[in-house]
Amino acid sequence: MSDLPKCPQCGSAYTYDDGALYVCPECAHEWAKGAAAPAGPGERVWTDAHGNVLQDGDTVTIIKDLKVKGSSSVVKVGTKVKNIRLADGDHDIDCKIPGFGAMGLKSEFVKKV
Repeated sequence: MSDLPKCPQCGSAYTYDDGALYVCPECAHEWAKGAAAPAGPGERVWTDAHGNVLQDGDTVTIIKDLKVKGSSSVVKVGTKVKNIRLADGDHDIDCKIPGFGAMGLKSEFVKKV
């Protein structure tokens, strides 16, 4: 019986070891061997655009220009956001962006620093 972890993205048991990474052949997800263990049933894991696990208090960078709803301004790519809070819902990151104030972001548009 293999002691390799299941894929955190799709739950597949067919993962394999590739140097410093684990790889899932079903969904092509790769993650570092030292990454956090996959969550059990009912637990949610927030990940950034590259699959890195996010936690409260992390610093992230915006990876895409984001239009601010109700305004003509744009949050530019490369904007650094410190001390994020994770939340349930469509916009799963609550934060304060310098020059914009409190805002909700989707984790798919950020990269962990």
